[in-house]
Amino acid sequence: MDLEKIGRFIADCRKKKNLTQMQLAEKLNITDRAISKWECGKSLPDSSIMLELCDVLGISVNELLTGEELDMKDYNKQIELNLVEMVKQKEESDKRLLNIEIILMVISLICFISIIVVMAAVEMPLWAKILIGVGGFIQLIAATLVSFRIEQKAGYYECQNCHETFIPTFKQSSFAKHKGRTKYMKCPCCGEKGYCKKVLVLNKKTK
Repeated sequence: MDLEKIGRFIADCRKKKNLTQMQLAEKLNITDRAISKWECGKSLPDSSIMLELCDVLGISVNELLTGEELDMKDYNKQIELNLVEMVKQKEESDKRLLNIEIILMVISLICFISIIVVMAAVEMPLWAKILIGVGGFIQLIAATLVSFRIEQKAGYYECQNCHETFIPTFKQSSFAKHKGRTKYMKCPCCGEKGYCKKVLVLNKKTK
């Protein structure tokens, strides 16, 4: 999606409604700084207020994401293009998140090991060793929980029995037996248990 084109379109629609950035922000219960970011092409309106924004500006979500007013003959085609682009962006975002997960865990493990080495090599009071050790353990646990959340939310899991894709619960994803990113879970679609592999592409439906 062309954020700059969308930003210019938002600005043009706002001006046609004789609204200042501040007035539009008040109608949406957000700051005028957010409006400015949209119109400068630095960010896209959040999905939670996109419908309200379109209602205020008198446009459709499809037109908003396209960055221009659409004729009816082009409308359905543009919906498909926008949906494809949104799916593509989600896949790229999920891929980045999974890469961040790896980097996060590597850094966290390096820090924890470094703390253990320092505690063994440097003379210090017992209370100091305990304090440093607990701090290192807490950061490792925190990084692990964040990693589990990323693992659950980024992409989908594909059942090897029915080949449907689904997003497991945090508990199900965190405590499942696994081989890398392939996890042993119960498929919510067919009810069968088996090893489900991590995929970035949605297949038919999610549960």
